[in-house]
Amino acid sequence: MTETACDLFSHLSIDNESFAYVDLNRMLSPAQISKLPYSIRILLENVARCSPDALPSVLSRAIGQGPDCEVPFQPNRLMFHDTTCLPALADFAGMRDVVAELGGDPKAMNPLIPAVLTIDHSVIVERYAEADAVEQNLDIDFRRNSERYRFIKWAQKSLDNFGVIPPGTGIIHQMNMEALAQVVWEGRTEDGQPLLHPDDMVATDSHTPMINAIGVLGWGVGGLEGQAAMVGEPVPISFPKVIGIRVTNSLRPSVTATDLSLHVAEILRKRSVVGKFVEFTGPGLSSLSWAARGTVSNMAPEYGATVVFFPFDDDTLSYLKLSGRSEALIQKVIGYMNAQPLWRRDELPEPEFDELIELDLASIEACVAGPHQPHQRQKLSNAAASFQKEVMGGTNLIAGPEQKTFYEPSFQQPITHGAVVMSAITSCTNTANPSQMIQAGLLARKARQLGLTRKPWVKTSLSPGSRVVADYLAQANLLDDFSALGFDLAGFGCMTCIGNSGSLEEHVDQFADQGLKGVVVLSGNRNFEGRVNPKIPAGYLASPALCVAYAIAGTIDIDLEADVLARDRDGNPVYLHDLMPTDAAIAEQVAQVVKPEFFRDRLAKVWDGTHHWQALSAEGSVQFPWSPQSTYLRRPQYLADISAEAKTTLAISGARTLMVLGDNVTTDHISPAYSIPADSLAGQWLLEHGENRDDLNQYSTRRSNHEVMLRGAFTNKSVRNLQLGDNQPGEGAWAWNADHSRCLPLYEAAQSYAASHTPMIVFAGINYGAGSSRDWAAKAQALLGVKAVVAQSIERIHRSNLIGMGVLPLQFGAGQSVADLALQGDESFDFLGLDEIGVGNNRVVMVIRRGNGEEQRIELSLRIDSQQEIRYLLNGGVLPFVIRKVVKRTRH
Repeated sequence: MTETACDLFSHLSIDNESFAYVDLNRMLSPAQISKLPYSIRILLENVARCSPDALPSVLSRAIGQGPDCEVPFQPNRLMFHDTTCLPALADFAGMRDVVAELGGDPKAMNPLIPAVLTIDHSVIVERYAEADAVEQNLDIDFRRNSERYRFIKWAQKSLDNFGVIPPGTGIIHQMNMEALAQVVWEGRTEDGQPLLHPDDMVATDSHTPMINAIGVLGWGVGGLEGQAAMVGEPVPISFPKVIGIRVTNSLRPSVTATDLSLHVAEILRKRSVVGKFVEFTGPGLSSLSWAARGTVSNMAPEYGATVVFFPFDDDTLSYLKLSGRSEALIQKVIGYMNAQPLWRRDELPEPEFDELIELDLASIEACVAGPHQPHQRQKLSNAAASFQKEVMGGTNLIAGPEQKTFYEPSFQQPITHGAVVMSAITSCTNTANPSQMIQAGLLARKARQLGLTRKPWVKTSLSPGSRVVADYLAQANLLDDFSALGFDLAGFGCMTCIGNSGSLEEHVDQFADQGLKGVVVLSGNRNFEGRVNPKIPAGYLASPALCVAYAIAGTIDIDLEADVLARDRDGNPVYLHDLMPTDAAIAEQVAQVVKPEFFRDRLAKVWDGTHHWQALSAEGSVQFPWSPQSTYLRRPQYLADISAEAKTTLAISGARTLMVLGDNVTTDHISPAYSIPADSLAGQWLLEHGENRDDLNQYSTRRSNHEVMLRGAFTNKSVRNLQLGDNQPGEGAWAWNADHSRCLPLYEAAQSYAASHTPMIVFAGINYGAGSSRDWAAKAQALLGVKAVVAQSIERIHRSNLIGMGVLPLQFGAGQSVADLALQGDESFDFLGLDEIGVGNNRVVMVIRRGNGEEQRIELSLRIDSQQEIRYLLNGGVLPFVIRKVVKRTRH
């Protein structure tokens, strides 16, 4: 700590032990503090404690007396899931190799802050509607992924500060909230005194803001930023503007947290919130439970907010007690939050915000969101019409005379477009909410009593975010009721929410190949076209209870509020309101079955894993022994040929267009997660290298093998290279080769440019890189040879990941787009002004040289948030920067 930080220390006594803390009351007057959003107060504490040299400028900006500035955020811990951590661990192993080759000490390449991996992204819903589906799905998971999991065990034994929550335990964000978050963290001062401070963290998943629900400041970062944070680098952001959402009143009966979260998504997607903080305030806040807050915070990335923050209050403290936190921790939390102005109370003044949105909770109504975006909120009465308009092109092919039907005798009735072919209670977004899970279970119980069940074409699954959920559902005797409707437990992981949905019911799978436009209903957070399953074009986000209701209905062509849902065993009509439990019944059941001992018991076993995990073994070592035969683990290609010194220029000249893309190209489109088709380039590579056709697995599990990931880039069938017009030969992205003689699959086309060392450009529209914080979306472009992305707008985490791979994220000016350029494919591009960039919005000139000799100049902007980003770009990315830093520190 510098003298400045030490001047801000105060001390408090808790259980006869003295603790130091950086005192916000020594920085600002009570009047100044009261105006600051709580999230900014925590940010100030972090800067004062970790980067005190930056405090004067950050403090001046916070109180409105200084310009915008960089904020060097220093998290005290980090979380990964397996599809981001496996590549990160492979990078760590590769960086150790490079450090050794450059004369440094490979052992120095080690996590400097606690990092926890939660393995939740690999298990697939292969088996469902069966009593032993959990065990069967884990058997398959370990058969396919044992090599990856042994690699993780190598990392456990070879790296410091690295812990693993094994497969079959729960989802990263729910594990964070239920087991790992401290709210108040204990560390040490430089002279060894006990030090208390807020629990500040980041994780390599975009839905990390779920932890904001209990007053922990944290957000999602790209895998590359996460790796930098793990070795002690700050996570720099621009000082954020804060949007306040002032809530009044309370939610009406039967209106859920899902409904609120979808309503907020609709509101904020219409605003410019990328890079901003959102914080809840107002008299209605005390009516929102910790669980409802978690559902709302989880959805932050669906509108681009960095955080959706709920300040610590009495409800947060109640959650810490409910979730079995130790009495010692609870006393520290109470003591620290009372000492600091961080405990929100209704009687205290509300903070001031850059913008304020008034939201009457009593105005929220039951809804779903779809068919393609989380912010497409639909009243229940409008779901069918939205499908007809967005998926069927406005033609009523569901009920009209030209409908196309598909018949399978065992279904006992034909199905048509709009059939709900998958219904999944999944994702930490809603399964972390006991009220919503109990609501769904009680609805299933009532349906079972009336003799209702799911339609036979609906693939159903229940995959909670933690085993605690199964514990309290079992205590309430609701698992049998779920099972009767086909919602047997399928696993404890992300599963359907991230596209690990498995295949459709076998007849439906065939119908999809014949043109059936089916629907998935899920209690998740994303419904991009093809995300859940490439054969399902439409998805609707819904509460767990509505997932059960739609499984019973079997079609989206229904008004759940008014239409007959089904008929009971006596032929009587049954409506949704006949099945929906009262809020009082739900609350009574929650109070009876959601117990602290469930949380405590599971916390004691969180690191153990199932018998599958315990049976795996691996030896530790300083450097990993790569196997040339491995189809999962390859030494990263982007770490090849790294020199001891960074480059001195960012200049790009003679670049060519690789692709021209449209709007809303997500990271799922760029780097898919779904199953690898045998007839794809990636599938062919795996078969040629000895893999079994049944075990090609998913792209998400192959992210430590660049050979597979490069061949899979942009292969999502929704991707279209607009430069080809109607001449695209097949699904996924195709492009012209370097001499413009042939149109090839993207990977093969890019190889022709790389052979001549020609830099490539990707052009795109708005929201480029939206969706998951998938570092491979940036890695793939960098390895293909892309040096710059030029788009109308680029989503926050993907922009960071591009910089982290040394790729320039350039943006058109207002009102401009790639369509204005009238590109023919024979152009080359130079970029001027790159060697004069600084923090802020930089002017970059793109010089277009056309085949006919004409020249055109277009002004672009390059936003740089910190000096750190400039260093990353000059080093060719985060990883070379970290390598060179370790080599300089350890080379003799």
